[in-house]
Amino acid sequence: MEIRTEQFSVSTKGGSEVLDITQHVGKILLRHKMQEGNVTVFVVGSTASITTTEFEPGLRKDIPEALDKLAPKNHRYHHDDTWHDGNGHSHVRAAMMGCSITIPFVNGTLMLGTWQQIVLIDHDNRPRERTIVVQAIGH
Repeated sequence: MEIRTEQFSVSTKGGSEVLDITQHVGKILLRHKMQEGNVTVFVVGSTASITTTEFEPGLRKDIPEALDKLAPKNHRYHHDDTWHDGNGHSHVRAAMMGCSITIPFVNGTLMLGTWQQIVLIDHDNRPRERTIVVQAIGH
């Protein structure tokens, strides 16, 4: 069993922007010639999420709109009372969605569905440079 850990950065706009990072993860498996195991994808920070979805224009609008209903920007958040940074909604959204995902791979290929991509969702209220950690365990 091998463990390989790498990281990469992605520039984001914030506002629950949805970005496809599937190829970044796949290239790491390819670079290390890993054939079978599990890969964990983790975003550093408390205002972003990692999940899977179909990466298409409609969902890139639907996801932020749904999050606006669940954790609206204009709601009073105690976090904002404490820090006055206006991103309380960002922390709540990230906590609801989660910061990592684990995906199996076989023959060096991520076991994703045809219309399933790994996405980063940046919930913060400003552009950011996000660090993604990818850890593959297998052979």
